[in-house]
Amino acid sequence: MTVWHEERGSGEPVVLLHSGVADSGMWDPQWEPLGERFRVIRLDFRGHGRTPCVAEGPYSDAGDVADLLAALGLRRVGLVGSSYGGRVALELATGHPDLVSRLVLLNAGCGLPPTPDLEAFGAEEDRLIEAGDVGGAVDLNVRTWLGPEADEPVRARVAAMQRHAFEVQLAADPEIERRRDPIDLTVITAPTLVVTGGQDLPYFRESGRHIAEELPDATLLELDWAGHLPSLERPAEVTRLLNEFLS
Repeated sequence: MTVWHEERGSGEPVVLLHSGVADSGMWDPQWEPLGERFRVIRLDFRGHGRTPCVAEGPYSDAGDVADLLAALGLRRVGLVGSSYGGRVALELATGHPDLVSRLVLLNAGCGLPPTPDLEAFGAEEDRLIEAGDVGGAVDLNVRTWLGPEADEPVRARVAAMQRHAFEVQLAADPEIERRRDPIDLTVITAPTLVVTGGQDLPYFRESGRHIAEELPDATLLELDWAGHLPSLERPAEVTRLLNEFLS
């Protein structure tokens, strides 16, 4: 299956991987500016945005991205991953280290055991979904994942993306089986910018520090103002960071 994708611009290829609370639309603020300098590709994981929630068997999002890049004839790309998209980027870079030229991770997870803050969020989300309260689960995600810099239009946009993902995934019949590919930080050689948010959950701040310590060539940037989705909270600032690091 080929996931939905689009591309813009020319130059060195850069692939944008969205968070689990969103879809490729989260990159709207960066789309045109990055396209002025790079060949930018963004995609929707299965069950998000414009990619249906279907699979003929077990699959991985990292495998889907690798298949897409092969279909596009891309052998070396910059990767930008937000949250879950950052985890997918790490899985892809583990399995295909020569594919990745540069790597930007925005509040990415890497498989560390969940801390109490993340466990509490997951338990409340599960409770709301099991009770059929999709709206409550959407509100929980917006409150949790957007920091104080996010304005009301951004909060409404994230709510719409998350609601769509919930509705599509909950309606899937049969339920698809997603696997997670392994992550080995020691084999990822690409220069990496690891970004964490001072207003994010402690779990992701700890994950960012761990990633930066373990990767052979990483720089840690801690943004005191940022929540979990800085590219939406201060889009111009994050666009500038991406342009500077990826160039």
